[in-house]
Amino acid sequence: MSELPDIGKISPEIFNEVIFPRLGASSERVIVGPQNGVDVAIVEIGDKVVALTTDPVFIVPEYGWERAAWFAIHILASDLVTSGLKPCFIAIDLNLPMEMTKEQLTIVWDTMHQECEKLGISIVCGHTARYENCHYPMVGGATVLGVGEKNEYVTPRMAKAGDKIIITKGPAIEATGIFATMFPKLIEKEFGASFSQRAQEIFYKMSVVEDAMAAVSIGVRDNGITAMHDATECGIWGGLYEIAQAADLGALVDKERIVVEDCVMEICQYFDIDPYAAISEGTLIITCREHKAEEVIEVLTGKGITSSVVGELVDPGQGMILLEGGKERKLEHPKVDPFWNAFYSALQRSG
Repeated sequence: MSELPDIGKISPEIFNEVIFPRLGASSERVIVGPQNGVDVAIVEIGDKVVALTTDPVFIVPEYGWERAAWFAIHILASDLVTSGLKPCFIAIDLNLPMEMTKEQLTIVWDTMHQECEKLGISIVCGHTARYENCHYPMVGGATVLGVGEKNEYVTPRMAKAGDKIIITKGPAIEATGIFATMFPKLIEKEFGASFSQRAQEIFYKMSVVEDAMAAVSIGVRDNGITAMHDATECGIWGGLYEIAQAADLGALVDKERIVVEDCVMEICQYFDIDPYAAISEGTLIITCREHKAEEVIEVLTGKGITSSVVGELVDPGQGMILLEGGKERKLEHPKVDPFWNAFYSALQRSG
């Protein structure tokens, strides 16, 4: 029997053993339900579909209140857009720590309002209170919804062998952005002031909203995008494994074709983590029909988003294959993200 992880998301084995067999009342209106590696549920309501996703409200005061609130909204919206639908409503619960002040809440809420306004998201209901034993960074939860036509959404089951795999921005976007924001003095001492400043700018790349909306603008399903998944915990390796598994397919990926943002490799080496296994909100994994792959790259480039075709989905019998240095090896899910231990270790060092 699998055990719970020391930290981070539960394993696929625990999900399949404990969560998946117990999903409440069944409904024929649930088109896409809970599934490991799938970020969004799809339910049918009348002649429309509704995409839903739920995540913690993640506020880290050390980022600065504005940056923390920006990130909290973009984490939530980034999952929803992997459905191919635009986020339009949010229900949000804030269980705030006792030490949070009115002034701090005002800054956070103003920023959340502004970002939702920019993204076209209406805040429709919620709950806001301060309680004992509530602590940063998990200060509540939220559900984001998108509404669309039945032929507009995508989900991994729509992917087929031969679909190309595209990755935006490359590995460890979130790990790099957080390290740079939390430990600027350490990084400046090691790499210089200019490097530290450039690395901090990666923080605002920790969103896939623009990536996903740009990608689906070229078409979906047989006319383009077939699935999307943001590389959160366990990074690119975990995300690739999950999207292929959810599609019930294998994958062939060339590591050397994955784009890499400035500063990422140096910071990951400094904090001694594998960038490809590290948390990477902001990195979008896209599968699309082969004839649309180059158009997707062009559209993303037009938005200033780096990306590349890194491989393709293959028949499940071929398994998960990673090409590295001209040699093939099995692509495995990291299971434990190296970021968290490195982050808490760095906190102790900097303290």
